[in-house]
Amino acid sequence: MFPLSSTTDSTTDAPRDEIRDSEIARVIAALDGAVLDSLVKANDDMWIRVSPDAWVTTGNTLKSLGYSYFCFLSAIDWMPSPFGKGEDDPTAPPKERETAVKQGYAGGSTRFQVLARVMQPFSSLGINIKVDVDETAMAIDSWCGVFAGANWHERETHEMFGIGFHGHPDLRNMYLPTDFEGHPMRKDFPLLARIVKPWPGIVDVEPLPGDDDEEEGAAS
Repeated sequence: MFPLSSTTDSTTDAPRDEIRDSEIARVIAALDGAVLDSLVKANDDMWIRVSPDAWVTTGNTLKSLGYSYFCFLSAIDWMPSPFGKGEDDPTAPPKERETAVKQGYAGGSTRFQVLARVMQPFSSLGINIKVDVDETAMAIDSWCGVFAGANWHERETHEMFGIGFHGHPDLRNMYLPTDFEGHPMRKDFPLLARIVKPWPGIVDVEPLPGDDDEEEGAAS
């Protein structure tokens, strides 16, 4: 049995959050074994990771527990970028690249995860829900039947990360041409503009008109 929260160890001086600790225990009990890991960050937020086959059940269960406000749904690619960071100095020797995949709060076992957030209206209680996405299938079930607002978010996630959603009525692209190849939010997708001139790193600053005359006048 995993701990309900990394902040609930009574042997440490870590802060406690009795409201969220109690709430995440209620969620875990209601989901009846579907929760693979969880975390409470005291006085901040809650995270759970659920099994892929319980993804839709999780949405329905949370809605029945009062989490009826759908905030967003997207995906995370946890693979470190093979291109480095935008702020890296292109004139410096290349840095050693991190290659380990680290899935953040509530863990994980895959490179890609879908992340959604729901809240209880008129309260400060919200919960982040993560689910691993199998790279061989690259798809999970759709939340459109649970929260209508998930429709647009799933279309964007499909377009940008290449993750499918079983049962979604229309996964057409919203931003890119239909024949566009690749998924721009994946870490291994080459953003050519940043390779040519890294952003927001070193930039070329062109002098404004008149700058040369002012410099000559100052020199004389």
